[in-house]
Amino acid sequence: MLQKLFTFHGGVKPDSRKDASTCRPIRPLAMPAELVVPLHQSIGGTPRPLVRVGDRVLKGERIGAAEGPVSAAVHAPTSGTVKAVEERTMPHPSGLPASCVVIETDGEDRWIEREPVPWKSMKGDELRDFLRDAGIVGLGGATFPSHIKLRPATAPTHTLVLNGAECEPFITCDDMLMRERADEIVRGAGIMARMLAVERVLIGIEDNKPEAIAAMRAAVDGDIQVVAIPTLYPAGGEKQLLRVLTGVEVAAGRRPLDFGLQCFNVGTAYRVARAIDHAEPLISRIVTVAGNVEEPGNFEVLVGTPIDELLKAGRPRADTDRVLMGGPMMGFALPTTAAPVVKATNCVLAGSPSLLPPPPPEMACIRCGTCADHCPADLQPFELYWFGRSHNFGKAQEYHLFDCIECGCCSYVCPSHIPLVDYFRFTKSEIWARERERAAADIARERFEARNDRQEREKREKAERLAAKADATRKKLAETGAGDGAPPSPAEEAKKALIAAALERAKQQKSSVKARNTENLPADKQAEIDEIEARRARSERRTVEPPEPS
Repeated sequence: MLQKLFTFHGGVKPDSRKDASTCRPIRPLAMPAELVVPLHQSIGGTPRPLVRVGDRVLKGERIGAAEGPVSAAVHAPTSGTVKAVEERTMPHPSGLPASCVVIETDGEDRWIEREPVPWKSMKGDELRDFLRDAGIVGLGGATFPSHIKLRPATAPTHTLVLNGAECEPFITCDDMLMRERADEIVRGAGIMARMLAVERVLIGIEDNKPEAIAAMRAAVDGDIQVVAIPTLYPAGGEKQLLRVLTGVEVAAGRRPLDFGLQCFNVGTAYRVARAIDHAEPLISRIVTVAGNVEEPGNFEVLVGTPIDELLKAGRPRADTDRVLMGGPMMGFALPTTAAPVVKATNCVLAGSPSLLPPPPPEMACIRCGTCADHCPADLQPFELYWFGRSHNFGKAQEYHLFDCIECGCCSYVCPSHIPLVDYFRFTKSEIWARERERAAADIARERFEARNDRQEREKREKAERLAAKADATRKKLAETGAGDGAPPSPAEEAKKALIAAALERAKQQKSSVKARNTENLPADKQAEIDEIEARRARSERRTVEPPEPS
């Protein structure tokens, strides 16, 4: 039965340039002397380090525990000694450092004890926790923890889609994985289908990968359908692939799960099978080395391997001027090739002035609408561009900026050579920064208001305690008869006498004190002092003598 196909809006057809890296089978990369394993390699919380400097670790041993509900564990890719737990530069456009576990490899590659997982007899939450602790994340680029997406939804999930489109130029890691390891991909798809209790499984592959399509069709059984889809970038986008295969348009602000759909990369399915059948955590992945290199190909690389080591295997040419992680459409220039391979690394692309020439100078937007015609998310990129340039971030959000998948189609077709995606990334980062500032201000305001409320409450409680104490005193006086004309007690009389004596002594001491430095004063100063003393004496007489009756 043929699967009916649909289309999505927009898209482009760049030169795929995939042939050079598919001429050789997947090759293992030589063991590096040092591995730099970042603790944070997926969306969500940063894993908690479980090792210290000097610890001996085995291959597959957990070195970072999942922290929070959205997180995944991190493991030692080989055996060795923990050399450091420190910040190292990450493969990210910012070039900022992050906490990493540095392992000095011993060359023995010794595994921890392993045995197959009895997944069929495990409860759903128990199996999902196992995948979390195995560090399984999406390998299509987003690195979202897979155990979260495998939770049962409120509405039943009826279709599981595996994404084998791999539409971006140069990248062929999924293509080669499907050619060589189709059986394990299908095995992982079956496990995930059982966890989600779906009715059907579809595997979408672009029709420019005939070998991968043939291999996957030979591996599947009757419950899984391999579908060849037209080659059109970005058919590998989640919403675009779901649209092509099922006809469902996932609306803005909605998730595929809301429509009974769930989508995973074929590499993720492969890693699920390896985790279940071999108790093998996600410690390596297939990475394409392509571009301006002598020996392009695909390599199985340990997570934490310095990208320098991977580039050496491809033998970059002398005129290489930059290195990208990812493809030419969505990839970014690496700040340093000393950064490590991470779970999100699908391609290392060597660039040169002839292969990836610098873009022409940016010119003014002419509002031709070409970018809107090719936007697969059906947005108005030229409007978002103007809102971003004018810092009108509210309008940008109204025009669904965050539905932009940053595929680069708009920049690719822009006749004015405007790097539109760069503007959109800037606008998103500014909005996120303002949201963080607003959240911090809200927290500060809440703390200030809570402090004021606490102080007012404490004042009120203190006043209530004093009032209660005064009431108790009045009641006690009323009960004892004090204060109602009763004669004072001898103790009270003695206390009053002592107070009166003290006041008298203070008065005498004050009167005996004479002003200093008043001898031999000039006549005018002495007259002034005499006048002041006379006024003081008259004032004291008026205070002591009672007023005459009128």
